[in-house]
Amino acid sequence: MTIYLNGAFMPIEEARISVLDRGFIFGDGVYEVIPVYSRRPFRLAEHLQRLQHSLDGIKLKNPHSEREWTAILSELIERNAQDGRNQDQYLYLHITRGVAKRDHAFPNPPVPPTVFLLSNPLTTPPPELLQSGIACITVADNRWLRCDIKAIALLPNVLLRQAAVEAGCAEAILIRDDAFLTEGAASNIFVVKNGKLLAPPKDNLMLPGITYDVILELAAANGIPYEVRRVTKAEVLGADELLLTSSTKEVLPITQLDGKPVGNGKPGAMFAKLHPLYQTFKREVMRK
Repeated sequence: MTIYLNGAFMPIEEARISVLDRGFIFGDGVYEVIPVYSRRPFRLAEHLQRLQHSLDGIKLKNPHSEREWTAILSELIERNAQDGRNQDQYLYLHITRGVAKRDHAFPNPPVPPTVFLLSNPLTTPPPELLQSGIACITVADNRWLRCDIKAIALLPNVLLRQAAVEAGCAEAILIRDDAFLTEGAASNIFVVKNGKLLAPPKDNLMLPGITYDVILELAAANGIPYEVRRVTKAEVLGADELLLTSSTKEVLPITQLDGKPVGNGKPGAMFAKLHPLYQTFKREVMRK
């Protein structure tokens, strides 16, 4: 496996990062995850825009232009797709505030950021999972108030996802103030009620998902009723369908919540519409 670290491509075994890196000491950094299909990044411009939003949120200068990022990512993809392998990948992009003496305040003067990129094979959900759906639990959203920043300090999300795993579930659905839906521990969540798609608004309490945007674009383009607003806990618990979206999971039906079936306990009509629309959209985008 070839990775990219601070301007150089190298085998992952050769990568070295200082223990004084602020990402290691403080979790002072941001990241991005970009799916790659047939060696082409999906919605790259949107992912780089979200990266810029995260960097702005922590007051860290972007180390590269969009053109430079594109060249680096393309080279990493090609180096990990030799001999016809790994045509589909997902890229993990990680930027920290760099190496400095341990101090909560930003280094002054600033130090060079640490830039790390990793490629892994991308495996999309298998057909049997699309047919059965996944189980989730609801948990209290006890994270900080800047969830729109894709920060590397993910301990709250780790604990929330682990709570789901320990309950025998795939994901935790987060409820803020015992009142309304925000998102999943590592995903966005949609509620379906009476044929309408309900989506939480993009604000500081959730990550602005790239797949979230695609789903709403597809709904608008295909006459599927939808509404972006606060979605109550009661609406989550009483949903006809629940859908999970993320860059690596794409679109998945949630068929069990807190040990009870969602709707009739099977993937529903909204998933049956949106999943093929998403796959068609993906193929069309990758042909351009």
